[in-house]
Amino acid sequence: MMSKKSTNIIYMGTASFGIPTLEIINENFNLIAIITNYDKPSGRGLKIKNSPVKDYAINNRISFFQPKNLKDIDFINIIKELNPDFIIVVAFRMIPKSIWEIPRFGTINLHASLLPDYRGSAPINWVIINNEIQTGVTSFYIDENIDTGDILLQEKTEIDSRITAGELHDKLQILGAGVIKKTIDGVLIAKLKPLKQKKVSNLKTAYKFNKENIQINWNESALNIYNKIRGLNPFPGARTNLYSGSKKEKKLIIYNSDYIIENHNKYEGEIIIINNLLNVFCNDGYIIIKELKVEGKKKMTTKALLNGFKIEKNSYFK
Repeated sequence: MMSKKSTNIIYMGTASFGIPTLEIINENFNLIAIITNYDKPSGRGLKIKNSPVKDYAINNRISFFQPKNLKDIDFINIIKELNPDFIIVVAFRMIPKSIWEIPRFGTINLHASLLPDYRGSAPINWVIINNEIQTGVTSFYIDENIDTGDILLQEKTEIDSRITAGELHDKLQILGAGVIKKTIDGVLIAKLKPLKQKKVSNLKTAYKFNKENIQINWNESALNIYNKIRGLNPFPGARTNLYSGSKKEKKLIIYNSDYIIENHNKYEGEIIIINNLLNVFCNDGYIIIKELKVEGKKKMTTKALLNGFKIEKNSYFK
């Protein structure tokens, strides 16, 4: 059996979700290279900003590469010359077969859901939006499709009824790092047997967000709206539009809320202010907005907003 420190690993990823995994690989194995996305301008000033993974590579003096094209023959030859035992992938691009078939023990992906449910780019958000009570992480062998490969290991965790997507992200990234460590150890001693993913007729998906599916529909139930707000917190944020008297329509992002279920005779989206909080009526009750952001301004509490922004009578969200 190979010693752990002689096990050569390439890591592929960009997002902060993978940093605990990077750390555990670097501490326990021989991390020979990091592959991360190429630098792109972002933000208002379109400034180049390093990804968390690139910063980790620089700070820990680990060789890194930022290929624009993963199918580039020169890049493929670099990977072959590095001769990795494993490639570990966390929140990265689609990996071509010419890359994932190189490692001796295969290319393993970490996904933040209990596959086969919630394949796709936003599993953490959608389990909260859909009011799931349990989720987890999955390690699996990469194949030609997205999140469909043979499963190596899964670990579950409960979803608190008040947790946000950001908080669940932080919880799962720690759980995921441990799963990757156990997966590599298990593969090295031939203890883990890959299992085909179950064929499920009513598969739940974690598709990308767009302008439509991040918008709050005030005709929905209070629980559904509450789950959407916490499931989109901190990113991309649950959106709504404020119409207040003669003022121009304002675009808002809602970050923190609570909800009450009760009968009422108000129309959906109608606003009343109680104790410096916005109460917005919906299908079967109302949403109490505690933290929000008006377009062009900083995120703030509702109380802070109301100190400098007058919401006129008969205002509503839509």
